[in-house]
Amino acid sequence: MNHSASESGPQLGFVFDGPPVEARRVWKVAELVGEVRLYIEREYADLWVEGEISNLRLAPSGHVYFTLKDGDAQLPAVLFRRQASLLRFRPEDGLQVVVRGKVSVYEQRGQMQIVAEFIEPVGAGSLQIAFEQLKARLKEEGLFDPNRKIPLPAFPRCVGIITSPAGAVIRDFLNVSTRRHAPLDVLLYPAPMQGETAAAEVAAGIAFFNRARSVDVIVVARGGGSIEDLAPFNSELLARAIAKSDLPIVSAVGHETDFTIADFVADLRAPTPSAAAEIITGALHNVEEHVEQLSARLQRACRYRVMQAHDSFARMGVETSLASLRESFARRQQRIDELRFRVEAIWSAASRGLSEQLNLLTERLRRQDATHHLRLMRERLGSFENRLISAQQGWINTNSANMQGLTRQLHALSPLAVLNRGYALVFDESGALVKKASALTQDQQITTQLAQGSIQSRVTEIASESAT
Repeated sequence: MNHSASESGPQLGFVFDGPPVEARRVWKVAELVGEVRLYIEREYADLWVEGEISNLRLAPSGHVYFTLKDGDAQLPAVLFRRQASLLRFRPEDGLQVVVRGKVSVYEQRGQMQIVAEFIEPVGAGSLQIAFEQLKARLKEEGLFDPNRKIPLPAFPRCVGIITSPAGAVIRDFLNVSTRRHAPLDVLLYPAPMQGETAAAEVAAGIAFFNRARSVDVIVVARGGGSIEDLAPFNSELLARAIAKSDLPIVSAVGHETDFTIADFVADLRAPTPSAAAEIITGALHNVEEHVEQLSARLQRACRYRVMQAHDSFARMGVETSLASLRESFARRQQRIDELRFRVEAIWSAASRGLSEQLNLLTERLRRQDATHHLRLMRERLGSFENRLISAQQGWINTNSANMQGLTRQLHALSPLAVLNRGYALVFDESGALVKKASALTQDQQITTQLAQGSIQSRVTEIASESAT
């Protein structure tokens, strides 16, 4: 580029033979951070990162903030409230996890972070970790304490069972309870045994039986399954519903090797639903077995006594047997005669007593003349009526005379009575009664109250009090 002298004077000129220099670009901080954030979010939109959780913070908003560490490197992470509510376990410091999400930049600090969508523990599954965490927390609160558990009634009349009506659990339970204890009533509260709503439905069934008070014991029953299938029974909601129950609860969930949080909180754990039925009916079944044993012993004793009687009878002669029977019959006949004589003597004495009492009452009734008593009562009633009328009339006359006297006194003291005798009352402009002429001024308006009506006037002349 050439610069030559202009008319204004000589100027220094330069010649550039190379390429032109581009003007430098100056970024605003927000623009640069925003540009980097968009680039990073586009390039790392979905990835998995493994690391150890540290500096975990639970915000009141429901968001979860933590740092992923791996050796000397670390990466801030955030799990927003919606995703945090879907976790089946509680993140803790020191837990090795795999995080799925996207890498972004927090513009206010210009800091790179990962926005997590899902967290999975490394090694043990999330359900197992959630189980261990909830178990430790509830144990620390005392929900597993044996002292708070309610003993089962020995002879329940009615059992409430919470289970699916379509499963084999209810059939097995009814078969065992019917075989061991036929009079036992069973009320079924239908509820799903797996799925997201299962824990809430089972808790609602426990609350229903506690309100109704129609059962003596509650059974929560379900067949076996995987840890995912049994997840509702590892729910904190259901655990607290069981602990709150005033009725004893038997947990019969899964197979004998399956343990859930509900088993630890419940008042009794049964290995299977059928075992729950056997436990509940155990006391009565033992009583029935004892009765059957006693019945068998009694039958054996009776058979032995009959055999002894047969042997004794076989050793006795016919005449001796007949004589013994006749003697036994005579003794019993004598006893019957004795009882008959005693009954006849008692009846005779009772009849005489009743006859004498009847004669006495009849004589007392003859001495009582109802007509005479009625006449006396009528006379007394008439006398009382006359006295009452007389007293009432006297009271009326006395009160009338008193009222008339008070009326006359009232009229005598009334200002209107004074006015009727020709006097008048004078009031000034403010309505005050005028007692002295000197209290008035020239041209002051006054009101003169007569017995009938009033007069408005104005003062033109005031006489002295001496003249008055």
